[in-house]
Amino acid sequence: MRAKPGIRKKPPVQLPVVERADPQKLQLAHYPHPALKKIAKPVEQFDEWLVAVVERMKDLMVEHKGVGLAAPQVGLPLRLFVASPEGKRDEAVAFINPAISDEQGSAESEEGCLSLPEIRIQAERFKAVRVEAMDVAGQAFVVDAKDFAARVLQHENDHLDGILLLDRMSPIAKLANRRKIKELEEKAAK
Repeated sequence: MRAKPGIRKKPPVQLPVVERADPQKLQLAHYPHPALKKIAKPVEQFDEWLVAVVERMKDLMVEHKGVGLAAPQVGLPLRLFVASPEGKRDEAVAFINPAISDEQGSAESEEGCLSLPEIRIQAERFKAVRVEAMDVAGQAFVVDAKDFAARVLQHENDHLDGILLLDRMSPIAKLANRRKIKELEEKAAK
């Protein structure tokens, strides 16, 4: 995969083995939660627990009016995200151990993130991508996405690599959002 504009390569961060959390207790993590900056590990076990996690993530995505949600955003260090460009639960697809390829073109557009509420930035993304992933049963599938759908998949995949919108912000955007970022940091420190 080609490097994304403005993103530095980071050395992998190894996560400690995490006990399997009760899926019904999963909640949305806000910046600066440490799970958001970790590189997630591949999913190796496809079972009822994974299905329950995916279902809970779909619920949280819709509850918070999102179009995607990655496992690190609920504190799980797994290479998994759910996405529905329409924001509808019944259309949400789980992408497990995704790999993005065949990137084409680029476009800049506004993006937000459930883990960074009230922050919106202009972000450059590929206009079209191919995503190879597995479903909750471990079956491989391929999605060719373009425009907004491609943007959603790239955004969620960034989370799996510990990349946040903050990492894509221009210096001007960081200045414009510094008060909101500081509020999130202060709220987390309480």
